[in-house]
Amino acid sequence: MAGSEEGAGVPEDVRARFVTLSRELSAATVMFHSQVAGRVGLSATDHKCLDLAVRADGPLTAGQIAERSGLSTGAVTGVIDRLERAGYVRRVRDPDDRRKVLVEVSRANLAKYGDAFEGVSAALGKVLDGFTSDELTVIERYLTEIIATTRAEALKLAN
Repeated sequence: MAGSEEGAGVPEDVRARFVTLSRELSAATVMFHSQVAGRVGLSATDHKCLDLAVRADGPLTAGQIAERSGLSTGAVTGVIDRLERAGYVRRVRDPDDRRKVLVEVSRANLAKYGDAFEGVSAALGKVLDGFTSDELTVIERYLTEIIATTRAEALKLAN
């Protein structure tokens, strides 16, 4: 891998460009998801927690949502309450451990999102068409690593 763990081999101007681009991507992403959330009557945080639950392999506990989102368990309880009132999730007992409560997505209500993601998905396809298979492999590796790094940094800030 190029450079050390600290990125000492990366010239400062390159690092600065990536920091700027990363912040711009983050801001654009937050703004997009704020628009989507507002369209369906949710806050951006509630929308992203719902997205975590939708992408999970099954129902999650509040603790798992807290862990995946970086929010406190108290904050997640409020998120779940709001999502439940809006009809996006429901609390169910864990069939294997009746003491546990799971958060299950009410998929029928996800139709409220309508075509909110169709435009960005189509645009992403057009962008990706401009890259070779090898370039896409590098981009995918970069995104995977930056996602893991950003999650780890968010957890540090939460503690």
